[in-house]
Amino acid sequence: MVLANTCHLLARPGVAAVESLGGLHRFMGWEGPILTDSGGYQVFSLKSLREINDEKDEVEFASPYDGARLILSAKRATRVQNRLGADIIMAFDECVSLPCERGRLARAVERTIRWAQQSLEAHQREDQWLFGIVQGGTDKELRSYCSEELKKMTFDGYAIGGLSVGEGREEMMATVEHTTSLLPEDKPRYLMGVGTPRELVRAIGLGVDMFDCVLPTRNGRNAFAFVREGGLRLRNEQYKTDRRPLDERCDCYTCRNFSRGYLRHLIMVKEMAGPILVSLHNLAFYQWLMAQTRLAIREDNYSNWAARWDRAANEHE
Repeated sequence: MVLANTCHLLARPGVAAVESLGGLHRFMGWEGPILTDSGGYQVFSLKSLREINDEKDEVEFASPYDGARLILSAKRATRVQNRLGADIIMAFDECVSLPCERGRLARAVERTIRWAQQSLEAHQREDQWLFGIVQGGTDKELRSYCSEELKKMTFDGYAIGGLSVGEGREEMMATVEHTTSLLPEDKPRYLMGVGTPRELVRAIGLGVDMFDCVLPTRNGRNAFAFVREGGLRLRNEQYKTDRRPLDERCDCYTCRNFSRGYLRHLIMVKEMAGPILVSLHNLAFYQWLMAQTRLAIREDNYSNWAARWDRAANEHE
């Protein structure tokens, strides 16, 4: 599945342009499933460029590209996603950075619940699944409250938002364990913005079905390759004349055709093919890892397999 960003697409090229070119699938030339976020994360990530208007119940952004005024509300975010044409769309929500004062966190939860109801009311396409997002930081009481309120609404799936924003890994996993236990088992559970291979394996064991994360491509752009033994930092001198592929057990395009030494050279001379090729490998690695998790689940051996993976990953961190 490919994730597209509602707020950034609204800024450029604009929803009308995407719509005129046939919606996201034709616009991107991608026949697989597409998910759009609501722009709620940008309420957090672009906080220096936005203002929440409680009277109008909307958020005003200054475009990070040209400073143009952008307005998002639960209704508008949902209608924009309807027009973009993704397969799964997200309710508008408010994510806050951690640690956070409890009163501020509670207000964000109340706003998220209110916006979730407004998103449902605005949703106009039966061929798109709409997910609600559980917020509450690492506060289990607020997570429980938000989960229960969202379960009263008719969502097609539920996301766990507001993590990997400043809390530690163990805090995050404890929150994931608590929240997944509250959500329906017959609907998808989606952990947003996570994570490392080790975090994914642990979260799947806690009942998470879906993830999104920039790590495979962000790390690829920064010369870091994920491999079965941990990771390779390709700017290191030791790889200058290394003839081996990134991962000798990987059959991706990059590993079949290029050496570590060549990839390092591309990166060092700032040739764009280097980060692209490492990103392709990283995506293939994540796909391989998810295939291994599905196999372990089918064989009813997930706990043992995941424990071995976690020990090995811990050794290489």
